[in-house]
Amino acid sequence: MIDLAALPPDVTPRPALGGGFETCGSRGFGWALPRNFAAVRHARRFHGTPARYAPAAVPISKLLESQPADPDNITVNGFVRSIRQLKSRAFASIGDGSSLEPLQALLTPEQAQRLSTGTAVRLTGAWRPSPNPKAQSHELHVVGVDVLGSADPATFPLQKKYHTPEYLRTMPHLRTRTAFNSLLLRFRSQSIAQLTQFFASRDFTQTHPPIITSSDCEGAGEVFDVGTGPRNQAPTSLEDDDAFFRSPKYLTVSSQLHLEALAQSVGKVWTLSPTFRAERSDTARHLSEFYMLEAEVSFVDQMDEVMDLVEDMLRHLTKTLYPTRIGQELLHGKRPSENGLQIDPALTKELDGRWQGMMTGPWPRITYTEAIDILKSSNQPFNHTPQWGAGLQAEHERYIASTVGNGSPVFVTKYPKEIKPFYMLPSSADELSATQSGETVDCFDLLVPEVCEIVGGSMREHRYDELIRSMHSHGLIKGDVSDDLGPLKWYAELRQWGSMPHGGFGLGFDRLLGYLAGVGNIREIVTFPRQ
Repeated sequence: MIDLAALPPDVTPRPALGGGFETCGSRGFGWALPRNFAAVRHARRFHGTPARYAPAAVPISKLLESQPADPDNITVNGFVRSIRQLKSRAFASIGDGSSLEPLQALLTPEQAQRLSTGTAVRLTGAWRPSPNPKAQSHELHVVGVDVLGSADPATFPLQKKYHTPEYLRTMPHLRTRTAFNSLLLRFRSQSIAQLTQFFASRDFTQTHPPIITSSDCEGAGEVFDVGTGPRNQAPTSLEDDDAFFRSPKYLTVSSQLHLEALAQSVGKVWTLSPTFRAERSDTARHLSEFYMLEAEVSFVDQMDEVMDLVEDMLRHLTKTLYPTRIGQELLHGKRPSENGLQIDPALTKELDGRWQGMMTGPWPRITYTEAIDILKSSNQPFNHTPQWGAGLQAEHERYIASTVGNGSPVFVTKYPKEIKPFYMLPSSADELSATQSGETVDCFDLLVPEVCEIVGGSMREHRYDELIRSMHSHGLIKGDVSDDLGPLKWYAELRQWGSMPHGGFGLGFDRLLGYLAGVGNIREIVTFPRQ
């Protein structure tokens, strides 16, 4: 018999057939109570401070992966994703961000009265096999409910229905509460962890270069100026006596120049930091603020060594994440659509091909000149005619990635000097035909299908005189060589004392995540996109 005095106020036993009260068993007529129910009752007695007495909360992902050590005494924290009330019981889907799949909780109608989509709850109960194991092998039979934060269903904007990415983008402070967006957040975190482990295993030193700089390393002029003043009034002149900075300052467009300086001290450095470009490109691939992973390596003589590093890094990332919960949720998990949550077989096949292409190798390597020849000989109608000496357009990169790579990334190397930044090392032997004039530089872009370029790198010009000449030809120095080098003087000085051959690369981190997650718009990858 059940001791009625021992029952918490929100649990009412149901009469069993034939009289008395049920102590376990059928979902239609009674409850299966934990063996150590007295301990749970003791915890519920102190409703105001449940964390002090209830067992530590278990991440939902852990519950779904393996049987807990004490299935009779389980506590979970999370948000109600949906609630379904029947006459004699209620079902709630609970998510805590640790899993794409929610936990199913079984409650009494009385326990579910205060629950609605978005409510923050702490549930205690027993982890029991589900009568419908195809949906979920186990479910939580709830004994105690703590409503930690209510959500008014009349105003909460994330209801149980399909929300378009455009709609979710209007509320970036809330959209990561959705299951798929929380998966993207975990994917970003685990990718950073794996990349950190990779560089540590290669004896790289992680660094934090400045965000506010005095130079534009790309030389394109697409920079954000930094100044101070009243909130409603920007400073008008750097010569103002009240100006915070005494010389022009910008938000960094790349950490490369500072990484080159740091690499001269410890040999190999890397960083993952925000980058800012004042580009007016309103596309799915561009943002004004994004993250770049950049690395510099001293004492390397061949660009192939830098490309090998990029290939090893991306292969390590995909191989380690592929078998994990996050990798499998990205590839095979249900995604929101107008028809509800469902698995898209075509997307799954495409994503698996992308991951397999990253995990296998070696990747093809062709020169820019070879790429132009491939484009010219194709029957593909391009909006921009491929021409030697002009940059590759997105349509060109997509064609090269799909035809040459055949599912794998493709390195395109040795671009013309005129279309690349001043710091790149000229190629030792230009691969030009007799009808093509100009020089190439030791640089590369890594192209992937659909997304196009995700990595750019080069050998750096390490000779002082040649660097000065390149700065002149790119318009970064006016007048004679002996003139003041301006904000790049410190960079040139790196070549005066103990300079050595070196190279590096920059990876568009957000583009990479979007490519592997099957998210075509970079605004869905970045939590608070700036455009």
